[in-house]
Amino acid sequence: MRSHMGWLAGAALSAMAVFSAHAGTLDQVKARGQLICGANPGLAGFGLPDDQGVYKGLDVDECRAIAAAIFNDPSKVKYIPINAKDRPTVLASGEIDVLIRNTTWTLSRQTGGMFFTGINYYDGQGFMVRKKLGIDSALKLDGASVCVQQGTTTELNLADYFRANNMKLEAVVFATDDEATKAYDTGRCDAYTTDASGLYSERLKMSNPDDHIVLPDIISKEPLGPSVRKDDIQWFQIVQWTHYALITAEELGVTRANVDDKLKSDNPAIRRLLGVEGDFGKGLGLSNDWAYRIVKAVGNYGESFERNVGQGSPIKIRRGLNALWNQGGLQYAPPIR
Repeated sequence: MRSHMGWLAGAALSAMAVFSAHAGTLDQVKARGQLICGANPGLAGFGLPDDQGVYKGLDVDECRAIAAAIFNDPSKVKYIPINAKDRPTVLASGEIDVLIRNTTWTLSRQTGGMFFTGINYYDGQGFMVRKKLGIDSALKLDGASVCVQQGTTTELNLADYFRANNMKLEAVVFATDDEATKAYDTGRCDAYTTDASGLYSERLKMSNPDDHIVLPDIISKEPLGPSVRKDDIQWFQIVQWTHYALITAEELGVTRANVDDKLKSDNPAIRRLLGVEGDFGKGLGLSNDWAYRIVKAVGNYGESFERNVGQGSPIKIRRGLNALWNQGGLQYAPPIR
């Protein structure tokens, strides 16, 4: 028994040594002076550079929030545009610190080294078709040609859906989402499929957006969220709790406009969130006002949602599953205490 316990202790120490050798992302980010965030090359509402080359979107706001927590400056981010098929290898290579690029959390991705810190957008796969086809359900797409991006969960879901419903499919596969949408727009395919959020974004790029409809069918679960490498638990927690801070701020009614006034609040939950009480930043390796910095720079989750993809944006997606847990949605954060 002693030798067995000794072996276990030795194995645990060895594992800790390996972990320690690979830790230190926060220190690397600080030394570099900026966060490197893997981003979408161009998905309106989530990650898209504007005319001046400034990235904007819901995913981008999460990158900015991490930078704000660390540097008190949301602009200290370098965005690396990444195609779907390259996501795992780019993250594993160390070229980026975090991947926040409308990526679905799956078992194979996690066991393959992409550690998801949470879900910043609950989504599901759908279809877009031309109104003139007169189709009102994906079940009427038997024999249709469907444009889809390669190297995505979308490609597998498409095949599974048609197979499960005994329908014939002509999948027209493209390396990038931009190629897939352009092919659909020019009539190469009868339908285009991706996450429903992406469909609303991509419809804006069509030559005549009003000629297209998004079918009501949702054929999969697509929990989208940030991912990091598996070798740094401190960094995992920083990325994870950045999102939780955004959610908690919305739940408590703390906004970009009122966050300074809320520093005077008597509400203990607000005081802990903003660092007025407690020592909660220390455990993350950050200053105690880390969440205050986030809200001051980005706002809360609801503000980011409405600005980028909600009613205050051209996309106008309803909150739905992405509403707070106490408003009929799934967005929920553990307490800061």
